[in-house]
Amino acid sequence: MNKKVCIIVMDSAGIGALPDAKKFGDSGSDTIGNIIRYRGNLNIPNLLDLGLANIDSVSFSGLKKAQPKGCFGRAMELFPGKDSTGGHWEIAGLILNEPLPLFPHGFPDEIIKEFENKVGRKVLGNCVASGTQIIEELGQEHMQTGDLIVYTSADSVFQIAMHEEIIPIEQQLEIGKIARDMLTGKNAVGRVIIRPFIGQPGKFTRTDNRKDFSVEPLGETILDEISRKGLEVAGVGKIEDIFSYRGLTKSNHTHSNTEGVMATIDYLKQDFSGLVFANLVEFDALYGHRNDTEGYAKALEQFDSHIPAVIDALGEDDLLIITADHGCDPTTASTDHSREFIPIIVCGKKINQGINLGTRKSFADIAATIMDWLELEWINGESFYSLIKLNN
Repeated sequence: MNKKVCIIVMDSAGIGALPDAKKFGDSGSDTIGNIIRYRGNLNIPNLLDLGLANIDSVSFSGLKKAQPKGCFGRAMELFPGKDSTGGHWEIAGLILNEPLPLFPHGFPDEIIKEFENKVGRKVLGNCVASGTQIIEELGQEHMQTGDLIVYTSADSVFQIAMHEEIIPIEQQLEIGKIARDMLTGKNAVGRVIIRPFIGQPGKFTRTDNRKDFSVEPLGETILDEISRKGLEVAGVGKIEDIFSYRGLTKSNHTHSNTEGVMATIDYLKQDFSGLVFANLVEFDALYGHRNDTEGYAKALEQFDSHIPAVIDALGEDDLLIITADHGCDPTTASTDHSREFIPIIVCGKKINQGINLGTRKSFADIAATIMDWLELEWINGESFYSLIKLNN
């Protein structure tokens, strides 16, 4: 008998500020809610039918359905941060008590000098910056000198922007690996990210050749346990990067939301039991960080249009969970991630309909539920399996 759980992470699609959002400068952030208010007529009928607007305390509750077809809820984050790494790890049952290291004033001289010595190139920038803005500011100097554009953000990241005609992709990957191997201990940022771009001054464009080098998970995740028990764990999108391939038995590193959905459907149709874990990155990378509210709205509509095909691909004993990992509200002045509740939407052929899962205390409740569904043991999180399963 095939039994799969499929998680689809709408990267950055938060649904309202967490109680401690003020500490992170995120008061008033509400990614999906503010997009709905901006647009007024957001066309997401499938998410609404599954219960998105029925979730407790969402700002768009006027769109709720009388008889939602899925189970619905929201989750708080115990991890004291708001980045993709900590969010995904908590979804997978690994709760960090300390934030990953942040560098709000740029990286200290000792890090930059060591990096320059190891790669044989100088560094430009070394500041907190928007990725698109910094290549416009420093791209021409980078092309003239070959120096590397290094920057960070409110997240635990060491980002390196390089022009593909100045530094070939293969060499960019080696530079990323050098930085990842170097940044350990107290300097172990969540992700080293190479940010390739092309074009000429005034017309620079980032390419799809981005590569994330994540720190290896700092403890056990359900990916480790599921694969250890002989089941499959299939990653879609940047899941392989976020978990440093650990616990994965197969992977498809898609680059767009549509590619990610198609790869997810393909895995659901394959003959295996286990976990399909998909990240749809465009919400965050193309629209949230660039404050492109209309682009984000269209991406939500496009994903919503694919949901029936995903549901059709579910087997008799499969479970679908649609969620997020943090917020990135494009309607606010900030271009950084935002500290928000994440939605939990659940559906399948053997679950109850219209069950309110309430406000979960941790993203790890998703992990605990997945393990119950797959009949495996797990320790972190409080499972909502008993609420959703038919005929208990």
